[in-house]
Amino acid sequence: MRVSTLRAVDRWIGVPGCGFLTLYRLVFRRSEPIATIRRILFVKLAEQGSTVLAAGALLRAIEQVGRENVFFLAFQENRFILDAMELVPAGNVLTLDVDSLPSAARSVWRVVARLRALHIDAAIDLEFFARASAILTFLSGARVRVGLHSFAGEGPWRGDLMTHRLVCNPYLHTSDLFLVMVEALAHPADRFPACSMPRPEARLLPPARRISHADVEMMRRMVGECTRGAAEPPLILLNANTGDLLPLRRWDTGRYVELARRLLAALPEIHVLLTGGPGERHDVEALAAAVASPRCVSVAGKTTLPQLLALYSLSRVLVTNDSGPAHFAALTSIEVVTLFGPETPALFAARTPRNHVLWAGTVCSPCVSAFNNRVSRCRDNICMQRISVDEVFEATLAAYLARVSGGDTVVAEPDQG
Repeated sequence: MRVSTLRAVDRWIGVPGCGFLTLYRLVFRRSEPIATIRRILFVKLAEQGSTVLAAGALLRAIEQVGRENVFFLAFQENRFILDAMELVPAGNVLTLDVDSLPSAARSVWRVVARLRALHIDAAIDLEFFARASAILTFLSGARVRVGLHSFAGEGPWRGDLMTHRLVCNPYLHTSDLFLVMVEALAHPADRFPACSMPRPEARLLPPARRISHADVEMMRRMVGECTRGAAEPPLILLNANTGDLLPLRRWDTGRYVELARRLLAALPEIHVLLTGGPGERHDVEALAAAVASPRCVSVAGKTTLPQLLALYSLSRVLVTNDSGPAHFAALTSIEVVTLFGPETPALFAARTPRNHVLWAGTVCSPCVSAFNNRVSRCRDNICMQRISVDEVFEATLAAYLARVSGGDTVVAEPDQG
């Protein structure tokens, strides 16, 4: 389903659903706290980047109950990033198929039945005020439920379904907020939203422990075809996000053309590959044609997401706006130059020393947040326009030279079964 359809479902079905379940909880409330938590479920349906930011929370849950007792619920299309992170056992990842309303309904029924059979003790809703995730957290049967609550209109209303109701702190990095949700399990529910626990120590993102050897070899062959047999030249990737679901985050494609030309002129040894999804293929190919260099090729739509991770492991630098690729590239050894505009790096930047953030910091930015359901009235993204080609070129060049001086480390390992 399209994002607009998912949002409509979350509103028109989610609001009455949350209202009904809130009333049910009020009437049939039982003693919800339990003495020992043995199994923990995380619910994070959408946004691949935020799934990566949950790594620290997952590691903390594993420390508490063991890896075999940690479960994760996500949309089917986001499963690959959980498999790449290898924190949650493959058999503990539950997925929802949302290609259509009928398939979504069947998936929900199947997932809820399985969760009930698993006897989950605690469920943690990592979504920012989504009603669907709140409903699924409640229906999981978990006696302890942690999630964000709209106390005074901080975000979209989604009922009163959590036992541990946390306030959305706009000064906590998202990965810290997720970690606080896990730490909240050790505190009585009536201690929230106020709580004396200190801010957690930041956890750096662990690299992917396995990238398919077959995917790496396939990407090597693809690169050879793109570079006409050149012996694995150094690669710089540009992800223009021409079909981005949030157009406000786009950096002008004309600037990507200028950036590619300048990089190719300054670094005669490199090739530039333009990445993107299947729906972006036509636009990205036009962008490559505009660069007009045999050393600049589009690979948009030619890779699966796991193969894209393999490509990152073979490349030196990725330039992208704030999006999923900026986060799951952090699972590899690639340097990433991330362009922020309508959202803030203080909350959403990937936590790795290989992430180099550019943000103009205009007074109207960030205008997209959890509080407004990530909907902005802006139609002129001056926050992205203020990031110049000069800035991005210098940051990319510095990241490339740092990578060259530091040596290459491909994280691909042989397949294991």
